[in-house]
Amino acid sequence: MRKRVLTLVALAVLPFLAASPASADQPGCAPATGASTGAATVKVWLAGDSTMANPRSSCPVGWGSQFDPLFNDNVIVQNDAVAGRSVQTWLYESNVQNTKDSAGECVVSPRTFHQRWLNMLDATNGMKAGDYLMIQFGINDGDRNCPRHVGSARYRELLTMMAKAAKDRGATPIFLTPVSAIRCSGSTAVATRGFLTETFDAGRASGATVIDLHKLSYGLYNTLKLCPNDGDYTKGPVGAFFCNDHTHFEAAGARQIAGVVAKALRDQRIPLSSYLR
Repeated sequence: MRKRVLTLVALAVLPFLAASPASADQPGCAPATGASTGAATVKVWLAGDSTMANPRSSCPVGWGSQFDPLFNDNVIVQNDAVAGRSVQTWLYESNVQNTKDSAGECVVSPRTFHQRWLNMLDATNGMKAGDYLMIQFGINDGDRNCPRHVGSARYRELLTMMAKAAKDRGATPIFLTPVSAIRCSGSTAVATRGFLTETFDAGRASGATVIDLHKLSYGLYNTLKLCPNDGDYTKGPVGAFFCNDHTHFEAAGARQIAGVVAKALRDQRIPLSSYLR
């Protein structure tokens, strides 16, 4: 009788054992390479100027528009960079006045944010835990005239504020120094931008990682031997990389800058790099 009971119990358990998934540490049971891991979607939010922005024509093409294909399907890149903006006009579009205050900064009145930043701050659809906010300004900010002008202290203040907002929502801020234009000193591409120290200062103040895209970009120009150049941006390697100016990118150039940023994510061991293809 006891033997018969044990046999019945064993028969009842067998279907459940058969239906159970194989253990991942058993030989031959590892998930297939490239299979979906079921990881949550990570959103990479981009804030910047024309060198990052999505194209409105065949040229210029911002590197941010070429960034999404470098990641696997668990990442979505939301590119909110806008041509011609400083960090202040990006944040306070239409509220930055053409006059300066006693400190030499452009008057902002009213101090209400543009919808693009409000969208990032939105509690339901904006930045959330696990997301990234990548910020690249410093090209238009050096304008002496309002509304684009931003002083050093104000620049640091605004970047720090944006980083804090990201962190408050569980997102990770990353600052990028402004991408370099092409300027040759003989056969060598050299630095062209300001707001480098300010970007690093804001990174230290806010605990944000900084990618020195400025240095990396003119380093790339040297690797590609884009110098010397006589100012003609319509032919040869420099013509394939830049629009008919020294600042903005053709699609091929934008892809290479996006690749430089992706490599920096890996080289600096930024966790976002784990989603790169």
